[in-house]
Amino acid sequence: MGEWAEVQGQDGAFRAYVARPNGTPAAAVVAIQEIFGVNAVMRHKADWLAREGFLAIAPDLFWRIQPGIDITDQTEAEWAQAFDYFKRFDVDAGVRDIQATIAHARGMGVGKAGAVGYCLGGLLAYLTAARTDADASVGYYGVNIPAFLGEAGAIKKPLMLHIAGKDGFVDEKAQAAMRAGLGGHARITLHTYADQDHAFTREGGKHYDAAAAKIADERTIAFFKANLT
Repeated sequence: MGEWAEVQGQDGAFRAYVARPNGTPAAAVVAIQEIFGVNAVMRHKADWLAREGFLAIAPDLFWRIQPGIDITDQTEAEWAQAFDYFKRFDVDAGVRDIQATIAHARGMGVGKAGAVGYCLGGLLAYLTAARTDADASVGYYGVNIPAFLGEAGAIKKPLMLHIAGKDGFVDEKAQAAMRAGLGGHARITLHTYADQDHAFTREGGKHYDAAAAKIADERTIAFFKANLT
């Protein structure tokens, strides 16, 4: 369904997976990867967004570490690789790459552009809302957001965050800090899925829950349709 394009960033070019809808796109959505690269799961997310009418583009944010990383969550060895990439990843550079991807998407004939991210991408979606000109952003089970709560004041466009109540990577203290720091923000919507663990929308993953994923994804699409179209 998709193809690969080259995006020019501030300090180099990188690839991005592009999925196009049938007909004229309603808007563009940047799909922000987990710690496994732009793998089959992320390409599937982009394809899903395209089926919903959006031009979807998933940038390779690990290109500075190694271009084209594409692994799964199915083996211990791949998890070890993924956490190594996560530790070496430059968050600030990643957000700049997302801004470059947003600009690239807008150059493909769409009006508004948003972003959606998962895990590491969930954090980056939050920072996208704070640091870029994205028109709307969505984060799923973002990690380490409490470390960046001081940037919430810069968020001027709508942001939705999906929080897994039993997230093994985002404990109760972190979740409470997010609710306290973001819950009263006029542009931020928080949804908590009390019985879900991290990555509950990752198909094929250990914690995938089809019913909860359906609810979260329907909220995401409705949010984008309200704010991007």
